[in-house]
Amino acid sequence: MATSGDSFAVPTRTWRLLDARGQPYQSARPGTLGGHRRTRIYGRFDCPSARRALDRGGYAAHRVFFADEATAVAAGFRPCATCLPRQYANWKRDPAAFGRSIVASAS
Repeated sequence: MATSGDSFAVPTRTWRLLDARGQPYQSARPGTLGGHRRTRIYGRFDCPSARRALDRGGYAAHRVFFADEATAVAAGFRPCATCLPRQYANWKRDPAAFGRSIVASAS
């Protein structure tokens, strides 16, 4: 029986994210964006295109997560045309300029 002086270890939840070099690390905070390692595309968690791919199966094995958009871009991923159409259009127009602007805005 526990007394008021007893302390219990509370398990700490961590999430596996990718850093700007594309290397995994454990984070105390969940990611804000998901991506697909093979296609190098990132997007929102509520993306209908990603949901369809997950429902078909196979996609989950290559799913990765990012803390933010700047990290996803620095890791070499591009925005999803379905859930991030504005970012995708900017990336499509000039991928290098898009990457520089996203990374610079995060600094």
